Amino acid sequence: MVNSTEKIIPNLQLLSAEQMQTVHQYSVDILEKTGIKVESKTALHIFKKSNAVRIKDETVYIQGELVNHAIQIAPSTIEIFNRNGDHAFYLGKKQGNETYFGMGVTNTFFQDIESGRVEPFTRKHMQHSTKLGDLLGNYDMVSTIGVPSDVAADKLDLYSTLDMYANTSKPLVLLILESKNINKVFEMLSFLHGDISEKPFCIPYFNPITPLIMNASTTDKMITSIQQHVPVMYSNYSMYGGTSPATEAGTLALLNAELLAGLVFGQLVKEGSAMILGSLPAAFNMRTMGSYYTPSSYLLNLACAEMMYFYGIPHCGTSGSGNGWDADLLASGDLWLNHLSSCIGKIGCAPFVGGNFDSMAFSPSLAVLSNHIIGEAKKFAKGFIMNDKTVNMTEIDRVGHGGNYLTSDQTLFSLSELRTNDVIWPSLNLESWKKQGMPQARKFLKVYTKELYSEAIKESDENSDLIKKGEDYIDAILK
Repeated sequence: MVNSTEKIIPNLQLLSAEQMQTVHQYSVDILEKTGIKVESKTALHIFKKSNAVRIKDETVYIQGELVNHAIQIAPSTIEIFNRNGDHAFYLGKKQGNETYFGMGVTNTFFQDIESGRVEPFTRKHMQHSTKLGDLLGNYDMVSTIGVPSDVAADKLDLYSTLDMYANTSKPLVLLILESKNINKVFEMLSFLHGDISEKPFCIPYFNPITPLIMNASTTDKMITSIQQHVPVMYSNYSMYGGTSPATEAGTLALLNAELLAGLVFGQLVKEGSAMILGSLPAAFNMRTMGSYYTPSSYLLNLACAEMMYFYGIPHCGTSGSGNGWDADLLASGDLWLNHLSSCIGKIGCAPFVGGNFDSMAFSPSLAVLSNHIIGEAKKFAKGFIMNDKTVNMTEIDRVGHGGNYLTSDQTLFSLSELRTNDVIWPSLNLESWKKQGMPQARKFLKVYTKELYSEAIKESDENSDLIKKGEDYIDAILK
């Protein structure tokens, strides 16, 4: 008999240790020989603090020894809290075999649940959609969902953050559009919440410009965030064959170099700064001049995650949203590939789910469908336990030949786990389906999404006092 307990979990590994070391060396070579362009004079001054940096005009050349030092001193684990101050999750070494998902990001349109038509994204969409993300249990965070069209530009970042803060207790990933507003956003959150650094629940998100540019807006916002003692998410976005090399290997080396440059900069701003690094690799469509996800881009997503695991740096990756036209076959295929590979790979978090048309239109139906897929992918990733208890030779011997396990103790004990998940779709046999008029699966998804979104609207409207408090604050500081 086998007495030990063994958990059997699926695992997806792309790169060997030797290959990860090779990628690292290519990236270091890029930083040492090609360098990275830094647009901000303040950022250039910070880079000058190190003797392992050479600067010519606006190009910064970073030596490998400084890269390795930054890897060593950056936190390998970051604890994220919710708005109530409770532990939400870890990113990094302590997270275990778990991927954390978020709903967003910065869509300019809202896609109607019933018709699929799009309309300009508004504050009400932000409030109600954030509450939807709060209600959907498989989302661990909410990212800036859209860009409200009914808000003046100077108030946009403040109102967007307010509407998110008021409508979820989950951690927030904040995309601040204007660097001049980031201090005001932190001050407003401190006014509404109190100390935001002791138990951080908001993570500002920043992008460099690929290939090899650290733009002034990004470095300015990074400096402010690090000084606020909140973790930062530093993620690059590329379209291979467009803004990065056409080969997977070339794109991986380039993107990894950009992330290492960001890590070095963050640690020069303040040693020990909490940073989450990752890439959003995509392909470039020369006909539409847009981006889209491919099997190669998902491989690059996994490879980036493995590189961050190799370094011991918390990771963020892509979410598989963007290719669809609605909650359709096109979208669901990409969501399944992304979410399943993420959950059995080394992906730390995937913060941007719910957008269609290259993440231009936020779709509640897509967010609900993705919530279901995330749940199924997480169940798959858990694997199973094999030991004497789970095999249960006694029961197998008792049932014997031609019997059944319908009323066995093990089956009765496991009923809750064996129950079919029919929250969205009923279990219909052929005759039942015909009697109901041969409905399409999309119909049930619409009905369920509409019910859930109606609940989100109702609960969101109950936060009017907090919204009013924030609006009064914004009006006062912008007078």
